[in-house]
Amino acid sequence: MIPIEAHALTKRFGELTAVNNLDLEVNAGDFFGFIGPNGAGKTTTLQMLSGQLPPTSGTAQVMGIDAASDPIAVKAAIGIVPELEYPPSFLTVEEYLHFVAAVRGLPDDGRVDTWIEFFGLEDRRTTLCMSLSKGLKKKTTISAALLHEPQMLFMDEPFLDLDPLIQRKLKDWLIDFVKGGGTVFLSTHILELAEKLCNRVGIINKGKLVAVGSLRELQSSAIGTKSANVDSEDLEQIFVRLVSG
Repeated sequence: MIPIEAHALTKRFGELTAVNNLDLEVNAGDFFGFIGPNGAGKTTTLQMLSGQLPPTSGTAQVMGIDAASDPIAVKAAIGIVPELEYPPSFLTVEEYLHFVAAVRGLPDDGRVDTWIEFFGLEDRRTTLCMSLSKGLKKKTTISAALLHEPQMLFMDEPFLDLDPLIQRKLKDWLIDFVKGGGTVFLSTHILELAEKLCNRVGIINKGKLVAVGSLRELQSSAIGTKSANVDSEDLEQIFVRLVSG
């Protein structure tokens, strides 16, 4: 099963075409980076693929499920880390994670404690979410996305607001997750991070997917030919070449 298959995926908001006729495949075990300028269509694409937003036209199969016709099943099968969404204000960290576990029908087998410990939230487990810093809210949100041990993760700027120690810990966990057969769809503006973590990258600009592939494939696409200095091109240089002008 291919975790993500999108064909002619399009989203319009009135006269604005946010995503235009996008074709994309993401394979099992990919750490897939999705990058583009502000307003290019990254978050809209992620929301359509993860069942949060219906497309205007086109199709998206995620974990073998049609994201438009059965968005609830898609959400049940994947983990989602949104960029700015925060946990409910009047629940404690522990209450919120137990609530998510109950909604998903998960057993009370210590998994809440596992993620609380992973993100160093032990001394905040009884703190109301409204009283948490942005970074602590992000840790709680990521914990909720991972509780049910999904094999497909959609992550929109997951490292935003996290301290360097937790960023490193989460990176290492995600690398191991992919090595174990999991799949990550990472939307980010941090090109160095995408270059370091991702085996494949898609570049979207003005709603259109302009390039997709490994770093070497993108190097060739950016330069237009295999030249002697192709290996010196980093993702930032490739990105500028493809979206400028």
